[in-house]
Formats: sequence, structure tokens, C-alpha cells
Amino acid sequence: MSVVTESVEEFESHRPRMFGLAYRMLGSASEAEDVVQDAYLRWSGTGREGIDRPGAWLAKVVTNLCLNRLTSARARREQYPGPWLPEPVVTDDGALGPLESAERREAVSTALLVLLERLTPTERAVYVLREAFAYSHREIAGVLDVSEANSRQLHRRAAARVAAAETRFTGQDERRHRELVESFVAAARDGDLASLEKTLAADVVWWGDGGGVVSAARRPIEGREKVLRFLAGLMPRYADELRLASAEINGAPALVAWSGSTLVTVVSFVVRDGAVAAVHNVVNPVKLAFAARQLSHPGGPAGS
Repeated sequence: MSVVTESVEEFESHRPRMFGLAYRMLGSASEAEDVVQDAYLRWSGTGREGIDRPGAWLAKVVTNLCLNRLTSARARREQYPGPWLPEPVVTDDGALGPLESAERREAVSTALLVLLERLTPTERAVYVLREAFAYSHREIAGVLDVSEANSRQLHRRAAARVAAAETRFTGQDERRHRELVESFVAAARDGDLASLEKTLAADVVWWGDGGGVVSAARRPIEGREKVLRFLAGLMPRYADELRLASAEINGAPALVAWSGSTLVTVVSFVVRDGAVAAVHNVVNPVKLAFAARQLSHPGGPAGS
């Protein structure tokens, strides 16, 4: 085996982990792919003799590339037309690593990624490395070039800010989550507003991300009655133009809608106390491109 081939194979063995790290840092699958490609360019231009632990070296490169992007991303997101939501990723194929526990699924949930937007870039890096990848504070200190004490402080601050607004799920909630999504999909497919109403909490909030590219609510829609009125306006299109299905998105069941062969929306749900407490609806076609590629494998989308 040539040195070049061995180097490429070594890099590829770390690619899934690097993509998962970059996605959690950025909330964008397309940008995560770009970061991994940039990391490859750095890897291919560096002699192997100076890299004792390739995984640690690549984690540091990817994290710092993400930190650079987050600084400019924050300014862009402040100017974003309407709510900003992370790009949906299909996760039943292992795209974001194994999600065999509730904690791991929650760590890639749309709801948590939205919360991570409240953190500073460095807080987010510490939180992701610690919570999603189980890095020690000594390892995090090496990645970020900070002291262990500073890493601990950053983690405490980040965890406190996330916990203040986070909704955690129990095993029963996960089952109820799936039941609610299946009921929501069936009711939306049938145009059954009465059944939809039964799935929604009284204080449900609907968030829509059209990115200024397609029509979407520019502000959150709050309350069951207002959300139902909004859905009533969408129902004719759902029933007549779109094919609805379910898929595992960011570790949880979600609704996906197709117009012909084009993915036009992904709807994710936050479940609390047995009802849908929040809905995250991505209709920005740029943000749907990655999930559309995933779902376009032979066999089509799950539940179709």
C-alpha cells in the first residue's frame, strides 16, 4: 500500500466522527461537509511524522475550523429572515454516529441544536466535545488551547444555559413521540384538523424556516388555536399536492413532505407531557438539500 493511499484511508476512517463534530458545532450539514474537506486539505499537506494521534489532531483542526465559521455565522444569523433552524439530517443510517440511547438522540435533536445557538462559539465547542464525544477536560484543553480549569468553567456555564431551557425525554416520552408524529402525519394527510388538535399542547409554538427563499412564518406562531388556523391554510396543499411520509430526523421521528421527487419540508417535533409542545418546520430548499440526498437512496423515504 502506498503512503498516499494509507494516508487517505486513515483520514476516511475518521470522516464520520469529524462530520458529526462539525455538524453539532455548526448546525449545518453542508458547512460540516466543507469543514471536513478543509480538514482533508490540511491533512494531506502535513507530514505524518508530526502526528502521533490522528484522531486528536483532526478533532483539533475541525473544531478550530468550526470556531472560525461560527464567528461569521453569528452575524449572518442575526440578519437571517425569520427564525433560523438547523439543517435536518436523516439519522437512521448512522450519519451522525450511533444513537442507541435517549441521551445520544437528544444530543443531535433539532431542539438542542437550537439551544446551542445561545452559547458563545467556545462554550459550544466545550459543550459538544464534552457531552457528545465524552472528551475529558484535559483533552478539551488541548483542542482549544485553554487550561483545564477554563474548560471546566466554560462547560459549567454552557450546561447551565442549556439546562435552563432544555426539555429532556423519558423512555415513555419517546414512545409517545413516535405515536404523536404518526398521528400528526395521518391527520395532515387526511386534512383532519380535529385529530391534529388532539396532538398539540395548548401552548404549542410553531417555528418556520424559509430563509427568505420560500414563504414561511417570519415569527413563531404561539398557541394551539393560532397554529391550527395556520395549518388550516396549509391543509389543501398537503392533501392535493404533497406526499407525506415519516423519517428519522436528528434522532427522532419527523414528517417529510415531497412534491414529486422534490423534498419541500421537514417537520420536527418537541414532545412534552404527552403532547406536541414545539414544531420546527424547515422549508428553505438550501437547508433541505442534504436530507434530500440522503432520502433519495434506492427505496425512497421511510414510510413512503
